[in-house]
Amino acid sequence: MPLPKAELHLHIEGTLEPELAFELAARNGVTLPYADTEELREAYRFADLQSFLNLYYELMAVLRTERDFEDLADAYLARAAAQGVRHAEIFFDPQAHIGRGVAMGTVVEGLWRALGRSQETHGISTQLIMCFLRDESAESAMETLDAAKPYLDRITGVGLDSAEVGHPPVKFREVYEAAAALGLRRVAHAGEEGPPEYITEALDVLGVERIDHGLRCLEDPALVERLVRDRVPLTLCPLSNVRLRAVDVLEQHPLPAMLDAGLLCTVNSDDPAYFGGYAGDNFDAVRRALGLDEEQLRELARNSFTASFLEHDEERRARYLAEVEAYEFG
Repeated sequence: MPLPKAELHLHIEGTLEPELAFELAARNGVTLPYADTEELREAYRFADLQSFLNLYYELMAVLRTERDFEDLADAYLARAAAQGVRHAEIFFDPQAHIGRGVAMGTVVEGLWRALGRSQETHGISTQLIMCFLRDESAESAMETLDAAKPYLDRITGVGLDSAEVGHPPVKFREVYEAAAALGLRRVAHAGEEGPPEYITEALDVLGVERIDHGLRCLEDPALVERLVRDRVPLTLCPLSNVRLRAVDVLEQHPLPAMLDAGLLCTVNSDDPAYFGGYAGDNFDAVRRALGLDEEQLRELARNSFTASFLEHDEERRARYLAEVEAYEFG
C-alpha cells in the first residue's frame, strides 16, 4: 500500500491520457492530428513549457460535454487512489474551455459529477481550484470569476497558471482582491520559469496562501527565510521540472536542499499524463534519484496534508495525518 498523501498541484486537463483522448475524440467527432496513441505519446516529448502548452491546449478540443469532464476526473481519481492520494485539490482552466465554446457550467458540473462522489467511489476527498491563464488579460480573468459565481459552492479557491515569463502576478491584483472578497482561497504559480520576485509579488500583491512550484526561491535567501518563517507551502512537481527543463536531471533537483532549509515542501504531479508520472510516481522518483530516507518521505506526506485547504474539516486532516504517522514502509 502506498504512503498516504494529498495532491495539491494537479491540472485536471493534464491528466488526459492518449487512450482517453482518442476515446473522447471518437465520441465527439473530433479528428486528432495523430495516427494513434503511440504517435501521440511521442508528441509528449517537449523542449520547454511553451511546446508543452501548445499540445496541452490542442488536445483540449476533445473535451466538450459534462460527461467528458466527468470521465476525465474519474480516470484521474482512480489512478491517484492507486498511488496513495487521500485528498486532492484539483486545478481547472475554464478560459481554455470557454474560449472554444464550452460553458463554465459544463466544465464545473461535469467535474463535479466525479468529484461530488469521489469519497465514496475512490476514497479521496476533493476540492476544486479555478485557475486564471496568466497569458490572457486581467479583464478576461475578471469575466471568468464573474462566470463562476453561480458555482462557488463547488469552488474552493483560485490559482494562476500557464506561461509565467512576462506575466507578473501584479497583473491580476484586482481579480485576486475580488476572489478574496468572495471568500475564495488563493494560490499562484510563481518561481518556476519566473524570477524569485514573482514569488514575493504573489505573496504581497495577490495575498496567496500557497506557492505553486516556487523552485527559484533558493536564489533569494531573504525570501527563503520568509517562506520558512511564515510556513508558506510550496507545491513542487519534480518530474514536471525535469520534463520542462527547469531542472536538467532529477538527481540535481533542489528538493533536499529545500527540506534542509526548513521549507514546507510538498510533492505533486502537475500534468501527469504529459510528464511521466502521477503523485506516487513522483514520490518514488525523488526517493530513488535523491536518496530520500523514510523520514523525509513521511515529512513530505505530512506537509501535503498540513498545506491542504482542510480548515473546514480539521477532524479529517487529523485522520489523514495519523495515517501518515502510522504508515509502515515496506
